[in-house]
Amino acid sequence: MNIRALAAETFGTFMLMSSILGSAFYSFGAPSGAAGILGVAFCIGITVMVTAFAIGHVSGGHYNPAVTLGLVAGGRFEFGPAILYIIAQLVGACAACGIFSLVGHTSPTFAANGYGDLSMLKATLGQVFILETVLTAFFLVVIMGVTRANHPSMMAPIAIGLALTAIHIMSIPISNTSVNPARSFGPAVYAGGEPLSQVWVFFVAPILGGIIGGLFGRWLLED
Repeated sequence: MNIRALAAETFGTFMLMSSILGSAFYSFGAPSGAAGILGVAFCIGITVMVTAFAIGHVSGGHYNPAVTLGLVAGGRFEFGPAILYIIAQLVGACAACGIFSLVGHTSPTFAANGYGDLSMLKATLGQVFILETVLTAFFLVVIMGVTRANHPSMMAPIAIGLALTAIHIMSIPISNTSVNPARSFGPAVYAGGEPLSQVWVFFVAPILGGIIGGLFGRWLLED
C-alpha cells in the first residue's frame, strides 16, 4: 500500500470534515449575517472539488468509506486497500473534530447527523435512512460516470463537488447530511450521547447506498 495514498485520504477527509464543521459552527452565527444552508453546501462542495484537483491523483480522492466500498462494488477499486483507506478516512475526520474542539464555539451535538430531535425537520429514522441511501447511490453513479475512461478527467472534480453541494442542499434539513460514515463518526465520538447512539444509521445507509450506486453504475456505464 502506498503510504502517500493513505496520507492523501487522511488529509482529504480532514479538510472535508473541516469544511463541514467550520461552515456549520461559524457561518450560521456570523455577525454580518448567516451563510445558511446554501453557504454550508457550497463550502463543502468547493472543498471536495479543490482537494480532488490538488491531491485526488494520489489516492483517487475518496474521503468517504461509502465511496470506497461503492467503488469496490463497481469494480473500480480493490477490497484489500479499501480497509486501510477507511481507517485513514476515520482518522482524518476525528482529527478535524479534535482541531475544532480546540478552536471552540462548537455546538453541543458537534454538527452530528441524526433523526428525531437531531433533525431540523424532526425526520424519522425511516425517512433519514431512505434519503441517505438514495443520495449516496446517486453520488456513486456520478463518481463512476465522471471517472470513466472516456470522460475528460479534469472535469471530474467539478462534477463531484457540485453533486455533493446539491446533496447537502437537499438533505441538510432532514439528516444534517452524511452520505459519508467518516463524516458522521467524528462528530458522534465528540458529541457522545444521542448522536453516538444514532451513528450506526450513518454507516449502514450510506454504505448500502454506495454499494447500490456502485453496482448500478457498473451496469449502466459498462462498455
